Amino acid sequence: MEMGLNIYLILYKPSVVAKAIERKLTECGYNVVTIAGEFGSIKALADSALLFIIYLPGDIADDSEEMQILDNIHEQIWQTSTNLLLIGEKKDRSRLIQHNNRLEHVAWLDRPVKMDELEKTVLNCIYTGGKKKILIVDDNPSFAKMATEWMKEDYQVYSVNSGMDAITFLLKTPVDLILLDYEMPVVDGPQVFQMLRQEPLTRRIPVVFLTGVGTREGVERVMALKPDGYILKSTTRESLLETLRGVLAK
Repeated sequence: MEMGLNIYLILYKPSVVAKAIERKLTECGYNVVTIAGEFGSIKALADSALLFIIYLPGDIADDSEEMQILDNIHEQIWQTSTNLLLIGEKKDRSRLIQHNNRLEHVAWLDRPVKMDELEKTVLNCIYTGGKKKILIVDDNPSFAKMATEWMKEDYQVYSVNSGMDAITFLLKTPVDLILLDYEMPVVDGPQVFQMLRQEPLTRRIPVVFLTGVGTREGVERVMALKPDGYILKSTTRESLLETLRGVLAK
């Protein structure tokens, strides 16, 4: 483990169980920092965070104020792409996801906490839980759905169906790669690409064009814009994943 990295245990209020979690993680060799009741500067801790853990109160889905606190904490952590683990009651999870579908991609551990499961889950979160985020921008919902199914085991995948929706999404949510349809109505792929490169928050995000035209002329037209790559819409799952791995590894 790198020196100076902490597991931040975020509590709505101190509890005996939370203290036991802190003790177990310390015994496992982690540097644990507990935060209780002060949630305004969570984002600033990201550079020193190995993992954030939020210990949720019981019946949180029935308390609008507690849900608002969770939204605030999650939004701060989400903007940093730091790994997150939620510990809560099993019955609350589906309602939390219904409230905020981003939580579907967050690691979860049921209460009451079994300490051996805690150790395994934390280890998994640290070393495999930080999935890269990919945004699909395509006005064809069938392709977007298929591509999402292909990628969801390896990546956190989101999709929007227009260029302007993509810009709005990206100004709020950072991603690691954008799959951009070259041919879209109203605002086409090249126009969206240009806007992405002009915006400071998005100019460095790798962009891979999606195109249905596989001719030499068509590919040359796409690559003339100097994206980070292109993928034919007739591609296979294996080819898609191989391309993504190559671009993300750069």
